[in-house]
Amino acid sequence: MDLYEKIRVLPTQPGVYLYKNADGEVIYVGKAKNLRSRVRSYLLEASQANAKTGSLMREAVDLDYILVANEHEALALENNLIKQRKPRFNILLRDDKTYPYVKLTLADRFPKVFVTRRLRKDGSAYYGPYFPGNLAYRVVELIHRSFLIPSCKVDLSRFHPRACLQYYIHRCLGPCVEGLTTPEAYGQAVRDAQLFLEGRQSELERLLTARMLAAAETEQFESAARLRDQLSTVHQLQEKQRIATAEQSDDADVFGYHFEEGSLAINLFHMRGGKIVDRREFFWEDLPELAPLDDDAAEEASAPKIHGAPEPVLSPSKDLDSETRDTAGAPSLATASSSPKVGNHEPATPAFDAGHVFSALLKQLYIDQHYVPRSILVPVDFDDRESLAALLAERTGHRIEIAVPQRGEKRSLVDLAGQNAKQSYIQRFRVLEPSRKAIQEALSDALMLPELPRRIECFDISHIQGAETVASLVVWEDGKMNKSAYRKFKVMSVLGVDDLASMREVVTRRYRRLKEEDKPMPSLVLIDGGLGQLHAAAEALESLGFTSQPLASIAKREEVIYLYGNEDEPVVLDRRSPVLHLVQLIRDESHRFAVGYHRQRRAMRDRDSELLNIPGVGPQTRQRLLSHFGSLRDVQQATADSLAAVVPRKTAETIWRHFHEPQPAK
Repeated sequence: MDLYEKIRVLPTQPGVYLYKNADGEVIYVGKAKNLRSRVRSYLLEASQANAKTGSLMREAVDLDYILVANEHEALALENNLIKQRKPRFNILLRDDKTYPYVKLTLADRFPKVFVTRRLRKDGSAYYGPYFPGNLAYRVVELIHRSFLIPSCKVDLSRFHPRACLQYYIHRCLGPCVEGLTTPEAYGQAVRDAQLFLEGRQSELERLLTARMLAAAETEQFESAARLRDQLSTVHQLQEKQRIATAEQSDDADVFGYHFEEGSLAINLFHMRGGKIVDRREFFWEDLPELAPLDDDAAEEASAPKIHGAPEPVLSPSKDLDSETRDTAGAPSLATASSSPKVGNHEPATPAFDAGHVFSALLKQLYIDQHYVPRSILVPVDFDDRESLAALLAERTGHRIEIAVPQRGEKRSLVDLAGQNAKQSYIQRFRVLEPSRKAIQEALSDALMLPELPRRIECFDISHIQGAETVASLVVWEDGKMNKSAYRKFKVMSVLGVDDLASMREVVTRRYRRLKEEDKPMPSLVLIDGGLGQLHAAAEALESLGFTSQPLASIAKREEVIYLYGNEDEPVVLDRRSPVLHLVQLIRDESHRFAVGYHRQRRAMRDRDSELLNIPGVGPQTRQRLLSHFGSLRDVQQATADSLAAVVPRKTAETIWRHFHEPQPAK
């Protein structure tokens, strides 16, 4: 059955449809109250030479659909399929950044505390999200220091012979070693941390005060002093700490946008407790051509009466009494156009469909989120606004309002977000170089660093099939490359091809020397490579006692950044992100420096090569052999047939005889 026959026999129930191309790849995912009406509308639009729909229908050769019970299920399923398949005709949230949560692993024998951006149903307790992102790291650091709960990777399901450095610097109770603590004492520390994370400050203060006084009465003054310090910390951070909870009725997310020349910038303000606590930016450089109709328009489009120009854009009604308009009084989806209207006529070019963008964006942002604010303010209306609000309310257990304010304080907030979106657009698409501090802040947030990075050291390994293995160290410091701090390493202990062992050796040598000279560690150690190289460097650092050193690696092809301790949640940055550009710059510089040193070593090795003593072998033949086999030793061990694949048969046999048959005395 071909595509058109499939469309004609579609059911009229709610569902999700998936257009596929000739390779079987899903290129568009949509949802509909009435599958047949919605999908038939594409045929009519394409037959009328509609550029938006025609590009999809020219590529689509097949169609799948999934029936659901109601529109809520269709919304959720559409969102999941878009995130899984990433179809190119959909509006995609390419910057899939989420704010961090604090994770307390209550299902473990000895719970630990971590920062994570992914929520799982694993029996752990999650607290957050935290605004700004680095607040979560400060909270975890406070828990290490005050409640002595670790976040290490040590297996606590069994005991170990000795504790790590964190125990000796009083940031861990030492559950890894038998006798250092008891399950009761550790459980009490976990309960204290829970009270702190849940914001139950008064109860925590009462318990800490009671235990402090009891310890003082029994003359356990060291324990009493530690409890006193915990009380002081709780007092100091009580006002600063912001944990978003569902009970806060004045929490809101405010959106604004700016569209120009085919590119879009959206700003999202997070308001918590009536104050703007953080801002988030989204960018799209090449928006999909397709902007599908809503369900009502689809039913009209499927009828043969549509032949004329589009309806004029509705202007907002001026006699509304309420501050936020409902769906019936909202402007059309095409209110935001990249081309201005002339008189009472629409521009000839298709209007930018802001409503379609916000519909897609809000679904991807909120449907799978643990926390959703009670109020979401958007600048334009969209067709499934009320359905999405109802679905979010059903999932969160409290009322969610998605509003389009027209006047008053809420409209002022939306306008403010729009003004900031315009500035974001200018900085992003008009190539304004961000300041050094802005880059540092963005890098700190993206790579989850505990402080602004001042110095980054990057390593790379270079060799040819294990021959002349060398490594480079380049340094980014205070906003620029510090070439005087570059270092070269000749790998001494590794034979053959073993990048992991080479990386382990070089990192150990570098930071053993820093430790012996009592010099500070860098803000970040960056590795050119994937997970294997990252773990090799981590083993080297841990062997020297640097258990909390920020460590990351960047894979060459995928341009994905792996953070040690958070490897299952790699950082995927937009290709135009200045943070990614900086990391790539440092990585490429380390690669250039390593390759340059490797070529230098090869030139020194090859200068007096034994190959030149063989009749018929000149500099070009020698170079060709060494490039192919990697080293003189490998040329010596090669068979005549292997050599003949690189040089003429006669020369290959001469070379083989030179190395394998006794040579006549001269």
